[in-house]
Formats: sequence, structure tokens, C-alpha cells
Amino acid sequence: MSAARAAGRLCLASASPRRRDLLAQIGVTPDAIVSPDIDETPLRDEMPRAVALRLAVGKAEAGVGLAGEPRPFVLAADTVVAMGRRTLPKAETAEEAAHSLERLSGRAHQVLTGVCVIGPTGRRAVRLSLSRVVFKRLTPTEIADYLASSEWLGKAGGYAIQGLAGGYVTHLAGSYSGIVGLPLYEVRSCLDGLGFWEAGR
Repeated sequence: MSAARAAGRLCLASASPRRRDLLAQIGVTPDAIVSPDIDETPLRDEMPRAVALRLAVGKAEAGVGLAGEPRPFVLAADTVVAMGRRTLPKAETAEEAAHSLERLSGRAHQVLTGVCVIGPTGRRAVRLSLSRVVFKRLTPTEIADYLASSEWLGKAGGYAIQGLAGGYVTHLAGSYSGIVGLPLYEVRSCLDGLGFWEAGR
């Protein structure tokens, strides 16, 4: 019996097709998908690690309210890109994306993805994936070409590693799936801890 067929009901609290595709890699197909609308603005002096975890938990909690009955397992995640103590924005304008790319150019940065799973009984599991990424030094032309692609829209740090920006990465240490937006080891660990795989048997 496949992992997906042996698993309990799962609601993915994210409309991201990337996260849905990543889940499929570990044999999990969401029974429902919801898109929680929460304020993702970092709090004053909030560290990047705390931002990623707080938002993942907040999205999962909001997802529980949207998932309906009977209550499924609810999975949520949030990704932030950080340089030191500073969290770079999820780019909504070309100007924001350009500013982030200029900061990332030729330097190392961290990608942190928080994961939260809330089970049917209300028990929760929370994990954090931390990866280190180094970009080549970007030319003005490369930045302009990337901005023209619109891949940056809504992306943490103004880029998507699974697209054109993958060609800018000179070094990566950590979880590639975590950088894309859903660290599969951490997700599986959360599901394991809450008995997801046994729930459907």
C-alpha cells in the first residue's frame, strides 16, 4: 500500500503549486487546499527564525478554521530569506526585487522555512529548515533580465531558486526543497510525530 493511501486526511494550508508538487515527492496528495490570509509583516526586532516559525504556525492555525470537519491534519509552511538579522521582503514590486537582488549579489544568505502540522486532536509539530545559499556577483544586465521574467513576484528575497535564479547559485548547503518552500525531511518528521501514516489504516 502506498504512503499516500495509508495516510490520514491532509489539508495543505497553501495555494502554492510548488508545495503541492513537493508533497507528491513523498507520496502525499492533499485532500484539501486552503489559502489562509494572515499578515506576514515581521514584528519589530523579530529575528528571521522567529518570523518563519510564527508565520508557519499562524497559517496552520488559520488553516484549521478553513479545513472543515472531520478535522484533518493541517500542514503549513513559511519561507523567509535573511542576511544576518535582517529579513528580506517577499517582493511585491520590481523595485523591492531589485533591491533584494543587489543585496544578495556576490554574498551568502540564509533561507529559513518553518513547518507546522496540526493534527485532528489539536496536537502540533513544528520544525525549522535552515539553508545557506551563495549567489554569484550579478551584473546590472542579469538583474534587469531577472526582473523582466517576473519570477520574483511574491517570492521571499525576490527570487525563486527553481527558476532562472538557480543559475546564480554558486554554493548551497542545506535543504533544496526547503529553499523552494517545503522542506521534505522536516515535513515527514512532523507527520511521523503526529501519527499521520497510521491514521488512515
